Amino acid sequence: MCGSAGLGWLVLLLSLVNVEAQKQPYSALDISSKCLGSIMRVDVGPLQGKLLEVAVIINNSSILLTPRLASQCGFSMTTDQLGGAKIYASLQNCFAQNVDTGFMTTLNLRLHGNQMDEDELYQVAETCQYATWASREIVCDHNYMEVSVQRAAPDDYVLPKYPIPRAISRFGDPRHAPEKWPTESGFRMTTIMFFTPEERTMKLTEALKSGYGMASTPSRMILRSLKTTPETYVQNVAGVPMTVLKSSTIFEQKWLATKIDAAAACPILEGSVSFTPDRITWYLPWHIDPLVSSEKFKLLEVHMGVSGQRLDAAEMAARQYSMSVNDLYVISEIPVGAVGGYFKSHIQDNQYLVTYSIEPMVELLWTEDDALEDTRYKVLFPITTPLLSHPPQVIDNTVPKEQTFKMLLGPFGTDVALVNISFPSEVLSVADCNVRGFNVLEHMSPNSSTKVFTIEVPFMDPVVQMTEEGFTAYSLHLTFGLLVLPELVPFSHTAHLEAKLTESDPPSVSSGCDGQNFYVLVKYRTQGLQLKVGKQTLTPELAQHYGFSDNGTHFSLTVPFLAPGVVFEALEKSTIRSRLDLVLWNPETKIKIKHFSVACNFRSTLTECFPNGTMTVLALKLESVPGLNTSLLTLRDPTCGPSFSNDQFAYFVFTVNSCGTSRKFLSNRMVYENEISLPEETETETSDEEEPLYELRVSCHYAINTTHALAFHTSPQVNDPYTYADARGEPEAVMRLALDDSYSVFYRAEDYPVAKYPKQPLYFEVELMGSTSSVVSLELENCWVTLKNDRMSQPRWNLITDGCANPAGSYQVVFHPVQPNARVKYPSNVKRFELQMFALAENQHNVRHQLFVHCDVVICDSRNPLGGICTRRCPNKETQIRGRRQAVSYAVLSFKHVSSGPIVTSLT
Repeated sequence: MCGSAGLGWLVLLLSLVNVEAQKQPYSALDISSKCLGSIMRVDVGPLQGKLLEVAVIINNSSILLTPRLASQCGFSMTTDQLGGAKIYASLQNCFAQNVDTGFMTTLNLRLHGNQMDEDELYQVAETCQYATWASREIVCDHNYMEVSVQRAAPDDYVLPKYPIPRAISRFGDPRHAPEKWPTESGFRMTTIMFFTPEERTMKLTEALKSGYGMASTPSRMILRSLKTTPETYVQNVAGVPMTVLKSSTIFEQKWLATKIDAAAACPILEGSVSFTPDRITWYLPWHIDPLVSSEKFKLLEVHMGVSGQRLDAAEMAARQYSMSVNDLYVISEIPVGAVGGYFKSHIQDNQYLVTYSIEPMVELLWTEDDALEDTRYKVLFPITTPLLSHPPQVIDNTVPKEQTFKMLLGPFGTDVALVNISFPSEVLSVADCNVRGFNVLEHMSPNSSTKVFTIEVPFMDPVVQMTEEGFTAYSLHLTFGLLVLPELVPFSHTAHLEAKLTESDPPSVSSGCDGQNFYVLVKYRTQGLQLKVGKQTLTPELAQHYGFSDNGTHFSLTVPFLAPGVVFEALEKSTIRSRLDLVLWNPETKIKIKHFSVACNFRSTLTECFPNGTMTVLALKLESVPGLNTSLLTLRDPTCGPSFSNDQFAYFVFTVNSCGTSRKFLSNRMVYENEISLPEETETETSDEEEPLYELRVSCHYAINTTHALAFHTSPQVNDPYTYADARGEPEAVMRLALDDSYSVFYRAEDYPVAKYPKQPLYFEVELMGSTSSVVSLELENCWVTLKNDRMSQPRWNLITDGCANPAGSYQVVFHPVQPNARVKYPSNVKRFELQMFALAENQHNVRHQLFVHCDVVICDSRNPLGGICTRRCPNKETQIRGRRQAVSYAVLSFKHVSSGPIVTSLT
């Protein structure tokens, strides 16, 4: 099945409008124009799903082009599979402003988006110089054929005016170049006679209404016709079917009349092209009988090109195009998939098929009658192959010792998108795959006509199945979900990969638990192994926190059951079933040596009840609800959210007379009850199950009819419970940039300037050095970015204002909670926040500059309730929940200024 390249005009009406609209710069859309001999080409795109409306400008008015007007006036347009457009215009189009050899055409291009977007208007004006006119110029475009003939000096072919039709029918052969006619003023075009091959006469007005384009300049006459008008007919020329138009045009002046003969012939796709799976061959006769009448015929030039543009021999060789001339034909051969064309994807019964489209051009120049008359003949010939079977292939590039499945999927046309990957246990989007560490990438071929995808999946990921029978075997079953754009047609492809890994002398593991910790002992022989605890690599700081000990043959560690990375499997009435996953790997070879888990039941009370009526609850995230966002959990009152939350749990603090807590009386005690769950609207969005995604009932029991005696005494106040790091008696604050969100390793002074990739997160920490008291609080009043080390320099981008994320900015500042550990004894002395690298510049022109981050720091004392920045509460926005401070009353002790930088953007 064969067809032409996409052709269409997206407007259906013709009107005059004022053109004083706002015109966009070319940089907003990829637009370029070229002069290609007797035609002009404008390249537009990609259009990104928007509709393109094309109009021509004449006398400061815009005329929208309909398909009929485009063919009549010498315009055509093609679109490709990615939404790019090519607009072709004859230099002698109806609206061109010309003076013999200079032709200027001005176009308005309007892009229509959705209802929310404003239209975009662009204007293209191109002046093309073309002085090498042949006696006759013939152009076979996509939707019309055009013949332009030269007007010459008068001779004895001038006729008496009457009777015109019979006189004309005796003159000449329309295959001739133009008959001579007078150039003096006064002659006007009145009648045209078509030979189909029967004669049919039309007045000029009737011909224009029938869709013909006719014009006369001081030097030439132009006739333009659709390829499907009744006045055309099909004739076989050397076995190739061609659409033929023959005509004679009558000009009158008082008692005189004269005529100009014009003819055109254009090849038809069926019958002139042959296909193989790898090659396209186009046969064009070079001695075209309907256009040649003289026996003295000589072919002077033969050129090949693509999309209207000639190619020289070197360009054709680079693209592997070939052209030859034999006794009958000009033969053009093009490999399927060559540069200059594109693949379009099709799906039938979930089978992947493609067509390949390209628009070759052949241009001939011949002479007749001893070089007195010459003809330039140009054919733009869109070709689309029949459907070709291109089943996608999965190439397994896995190296088992690297402990990662590596595969290549493809090739596909550039209009195919990978949407998701299905595994037996779950379906992940491409974005989720990359977050998971699968590394899914898209790669374009050098000629940009095809693409492939590469996918890497670690052996240790749960989607990989593992068996051990003297060796370790890994298997991966996956189904790729793909889409054909822009039609959004889905299809899929399934793959199965296997790998075997032989282990020699693997480590042995023993483990156990007590009421609070996991204990792990590993015996090994391979030196230099590294350990991953949960999702964290065991760094020196983490090793110290876990009491890591290594004697060269054994190492041990103690991990608290609430440590980051511990997985909660189930909850019982008084116990928690927890699991710790560990991975041993070789940092030199990147091979994972052993993957093991420790699971234990820990006795734990999730709810605590205090005598003053305060309740605290720890709501754990179970492994069975991996998609749960603990920050969205609430008590019965949906306004009561957690005081703190992370990927493992949410921590609630509330009183028994708040947050929808209910009370009931028993014989000797009061019982207060509440529930923790997701809000109803969130539950609906996140789960299709009938039962709630998460529900935890909590209660406190208080004895009644009992009396307790309390006593207290005071002690004299001593010196302030904080110390200072500098000699002036003032606290010192420092800002540091962490390597990751664990805030365990920081860049040193010699590491600056620090280079970061676009969209890579930055993790800042500000600490009050030397403080030994929890009543002292460090607060960030204002933070901002400059391009110079001078904190007062301009321009400036505000990140934090008055202690809260800047509500007017789009920088997505995220505050991180600070938990006590071996380094941080008093979390109130430390503040942490995160932002994206691109947030540090107003636009992409600034990303190559060095950037500096500055903060104004306030040091507060909770013992003196004075207000100000120490008591301010941030707006309760979703993006600021983590950064919201409690409404405590602190007094300002002092102000500090801290800076970090320089930071530069790495674009490679």
